[in-house]
Amino acid sequence: MVTSTIELNVSAVEHVAVSLDALTVDLSDGRSIIVPLAWYPRLMNATESERQNWRLIGKGHGIHWKELDEDISVEGLLLGKPSGESQTSFKRWLSDRVSSSA
Repeated sequence: MVTSTIELNVSAVEHVAVSLDALTVDLSDGRSIIVPLAWYPRLMNATESERQNWRLIGKGHGIHWKELDEDISVEGLLLGKPSGESQTSFKRWLSDRVSSSA
């Protein structure tokens, strides 16, 4: 059996923009990655203010939203990986979110 690995050249994040329907990440090597916001349910259900409150982590190789407890890596974006959060976990988070805002 022959296996191969894919090596990714992971550049650092330069800029992040979150709209109502997309996450756009500009990288230091000039690439831009645009993915549907639906890939990240916590971002989909966030307020505009929460979506804009991000910081870089891992020397710019990831993005963190503290209020949403959401982390997205450049590697995951390059590989086209949506959120790996289970529906059970997301529903619990959403329920807690609704309860705390009531």
